[in-house]
Amino acid sequence: MPDDDRDAPNAVPTPGTFYGPGLPYLPLEEYPGKIIAIEGTDGAGRSTQIRLLREWLEVQGYGVLETGWTRSLLMRPTIDLAKASNTLNKLTFVLLYATDFADRLEKEIIPALKAGFIVLADRYIFTAIARARVRGVDRTWLRSLYGFAIAPHLVFYLKIDIDTLTRRVLQSRGMDFWESGMDLKLADDIYDSFRTYQGKLLREYASMAEEFGFRVLDARHSVDRIQEELRRQIAAFLAPAPPAASPEQASVTDV
Repeated sequence: MPDDDRDAPNAVPTPGTFYGPGLPYLPLEEYPGKIIAIEGTDGAGRSTQIRLLREWLEVQGYGVLETGWTRSLLMRPTIDLAKASNTLNKLTFVLLYATDFADRLEKEIIPALKAGFIVLADRYIFTAIARARVRGVDRTWLRSLYGFAIAPHLVFYLKIDIDTLTRRVLQSRGMDFWESGMDLKLADDIYDSFRTYQGKLLREYASMAEEFGFRVLDARHSVDRIQEELRRQIAAFLAPAPPAASPEQASVTDV
């Protein structure tokens, strides 16, 4: 299978529509809800920003659903078990993550969109694609696999450099096996493996930022500054459009 995008589904469809064929048993209508995704590698500050955004949106009167990576009640135990045993190949892991997303899409995201909620996604399909690409999975196959996903209305990418990321991780929870890409045998030392693996991930995110039209924010800034910018852009997006001028008003304006 060629490693290019010639046969892939449209990368940037209309927000709120499927990337590809979608779910054949669940037709998608023009639902009033919106999907706002925050992307970025671990340590970029996504979870903090999501929490603050949820509080702010709820104060504004919006119903909010928060969803995130591997939070499916159906799939999370299976994924945790598979990671603990480290016995599954890369394609099996890709399919497990896709199943996790599909379960949340059907049981959480689409019902929330129908109800007019704002869906805050702490990582979306782009994290799954980036991690699979670093492991050598074909890009075209991945685009086709996630053809059932709904294009978010907004995607914010918290961009960070490898040095800042390394420092943050060391100062907080430390480096773990999977976030360091130790399964790829990139290096014997977990520190070197982390920097190599995360560097590859950051390059994948940078590529997707242009392809999918991410709104890029500098994750090195303070929590408050990033939150202020997120709120500014989201408020502008959610603001009701001004009413169209009537023919009579247009005539008066023209005069």
